[in-house]
Amino acid sequence: MLLQSLWDYILGHSALLSSPFFPVLFNPCVYISFSLPFIVLDLLSPHLAWVRRYKIQGESQISWTTMGQCLGLFFYNYVVYLFHMILVNWYLRPISLPAQAPESLRLVWDVLACLLLFDFQYFFWHLLHHRVPWLYRTFHKVHHKHTSTSVLTTQYSGVWETLSLGFFASINPYLMGCHPLTEMLFYVLNIWLSVEDHCGYDLPWATHRLVPFGLYGGAPHHDLHHLKFKSNFAPYFTHWDRLFGTLHEH
Repeated sequence: MLLQSLWDYILGHSALLSSPFFPVLFNPCVYISFSLPFIVLDLLSPHLAWVRRYKIQGESQISWTTMGQCLGLFFYNYVVYLFHMILVNWYLRPISLPAQAPESLRLVWDVLACLLLFDFQYFFWHLLHHRVPWLYRTFHKVHHKHTSTSVLTTQYSGVWETLSLGFFASINPYLMGCHPLTEMLFYVLNIWLSVEDHCGYDLPWATHRLVPFGLYGGAPHHDLHHLKFKSNFAPYFTHWDRLFGTLHEH
């Protein structure tokens, strides 16, 4: 009933959902919204010891110049490349909005399946771009300019990396035949986890502290990848790094 009520409310804005404005504005708005609390923490950390205690690399600080560079590259990639691809996708794949919401268990399963599939794709893409020197120099090196993560380094990537990972994220709900509500929730969750991965803080309520048995790496896992470069290639979960012997823990 709760999902149906939520879906009925969303259907009340079907004109917006079906317009090109929604897919164009969705990603940057969600990304910036999730980033803002961590930007505030970055601005406060030089002045407040209780904020710095949660910073993974406590001595690192982000400058206004770095923030500007990260945001500049994000909006450049988005306006010059992603904007047009989103419009083409919107034109070729019209949005279908069924009257019924997905079942709760199906929604949870589909979101988790999309997340695990993305984690699998990202791991092998990432490992390949580190193991093949030409791929690293040509495409992935941009993202490793910063050895200390901060939230705005999430989208500090070259156009090939941005398009590749964006393609993985967008194709998975289609392959799984997900309900539009499931697809939206997966996008929101995926953006949040990516932002949290790069935030640079190990907070008490962080996702990796909520998932038991070390199955989820979180910000400490990914920050170590930026620091060491040769381990922790999976974005979220730890099972692929365990299987391939590339897991490095603090």
